[in-house]
This record gives sequence, C-alpha cells and structure tokens, in this order.
Amino acid sequence: MTADNQAAIEVHGLFKRFVEVQAVSGVDFDVRKGELFGFLGPNGAGKTTTINMLTGLVRPDTGTIRIGGIDCSHNPKAAQRLMGIVPDDSNLYPELTGFENLCFCGALYGLRKAVRQARARELLDTFSLVEAAGRKFGGYSKGMKRKLTIAAALIHDPEILFLDEPTTGIDVAAARQIRQLLAGLRGAGTTIFLTTHYIEEAERLCNRIAFIVSGRIVRTDPVTDLLRQTSGLHVMQITVSSRAPALCQALAGAFPRLKCAAVSDVQIRVEAAEPVRVGELVHFLEERGAEVTEARKIQPSLEEVFVRITGIEAAAMKREKEKAGGGS
Repeated sequence: MTADNQAAIEVHGLFKRFVEVQAVSGVDFDVRKGELFGFLGPNGAGKTTTINMLTGLVRPDTGTIRIGGIDCSHNPKAAQRLMGIVPDDSNLYPELTGFENLCFCGALYGLRKAVRQARARELLDTFSLVEAAGRKFGGYSKGMKRKLTIAAALIHDPEILFLDEPTTGIDVAAARQIRQLLAGLRGAGTTIFLTTHYIEEAERLCNRIAFIVSGRIVRTDPVTDLLRQTSGLHVMQITVSSRAPALCQALAGAFPRLKCAAVSDVQIRVEAAEPVRVGELVHFLEERGAEVTEARKIQPSLEEVFVRITGIEAAAMKREKEKAGGGS
C-alpha cells in the first residue's frame, strides 16, 4: 500500500463468539485514510459486533486490529484517541443541555475550557442546533439527538469516525442533513467507517463497501466496480393484488429468459439481460386472473448487486431492522 493509500484501519482474522452464537467469523479488511467505508448487511450479520471490537468496547477472541498504525491489543488508549464514536444508541446525558454535553465530551478528551466551548458552539452551528443549545438533551427529537451524538464524536477533531446506523429511526430531513455532513467530512479528509442497512445510503456516500452476512464478509469492492455489474441489466417491478409467489412461478415457466422473484405476496421482481416487454407480461398475468396495479422499470443500482451476492432482498432487510429497532 502506497503512502498516499495508507490504511487507517487494518483488520485480520477477527473472530468473536457469544455463548452459542458465532457473531464474527474470520473477518479481514482495511480502510484507507480519507475513505468512507461502508459495512453493509442485514440485522444480526455482525456489523455492530465488528464496530464494537474496532472501537474497544468488545474484545475479539482472536485476530488483530490496527488503528492509525497502532496495535489495539497493545495500546488501546492511544488508538481510541484517534477515534470519534457514534453508537447506534445515544450515549449522551439526558439531564445536560446540548452545549453542556458537548463541553463534557471535550473535557473527557482533555480539551481546555475555552477550546472545548468554542468547539461546542462551532458544532452546534454546523448541525443547526444553536437554538436547542440550552435545552436538555432528554427533550430533543430523535433526529436532534442523533445530530448531537455525531457532534459529540467530532468534538476533538478525530482522524477516524465510526458510525453505527447513523440514520436509523430519524425523520427524512434529519437523515438528509446527516448524509450531507458525512459527505463534507469525507471531503475534508476524515476517515469514516459506516455501518448501515440502507443500501441507497451506502451507494450515495461510500467509496468502498463490504457486504457482511452471518459474520462473514462475502464481498469488498469500490462502489463503482460493484455498480459496473448492473451494466446492461433490465429490471421491472410488478405489483399485483395478491398471489405474487404463484404468479411469479407461472411467469418463470412461460418466460425462461427472465429471472423472476416474489418480493412479497403482492410484488414481483423481474430481471433480464434485454429490454422487458411490459405489455406482454401484464397480459400474461391478467389472463391468469391477476389484477396488475403497477408495472414499472427500475434503474439498476447497488441494491441489485447486493441481492445477487447475498440472496437477501433489501426491502426485507430494511423492514427487519426497523422492526427490531436495534443493532446487529
């Protein structure tokens, strides 16, 4: 690896087991300086366990972790000084105001009073929280809590930022602002390690992505290389009133060149290497008593690659995560 492409995070042979559950199984990857690296997978895949090992909250059974060239097993405190950590649940104090929380976090990192207060005001302005600075954190909305938690992780201007599901459970406007802030941090040279189950978020933000399933990384590649796999792919989504699995099976039998999958009881996904004739498919389904309520073409995206590699439908993954309301 060249000096310009030096690794900020190096992970080799990482294993972690909890009683009867093998959470992480032989994980290897590196994250380059200034890169926004996405860790993408379903609930229970091992994302949160991995990030907890990287940040020192959980000890691996075996394997090595180097952060900024520092061996975390030998000098964890030195490695942690390089990090800003945003957990999936906020770790700030509900009884303190937004300003007080930021100043307290600055004190933990050894910042002088004048420096941490100035930095807190700067971050409150950056995250559009100036008006809420004097309010207690416990009264913040979910989106505001998430933004202040990220601001707290940045109080000491860390080289590496770890974020575990940063936009889960917050409103659209807050999620959009957080994504814009992350893009700005990446542009300024901050190394970012991001776990997410939102595939469109990973596609929009990340330089490279690792797909993790059942504790194992099944693919790591630049987003541009992954998207190249969808070149020439034609995808259609057909919505019916019911019986999608049975209708999907009939479609696959009648049109062997198409790859058909029932996404739900009312939705069929069709893939082909050539343009799909919509009218022909709709006519076929209606002849079998189906009520077709929508048939539309979908622009191929990272979601197509994820489904192909993992066999997991992105929509199902998102529903599972939101229902669980927790990490993995």
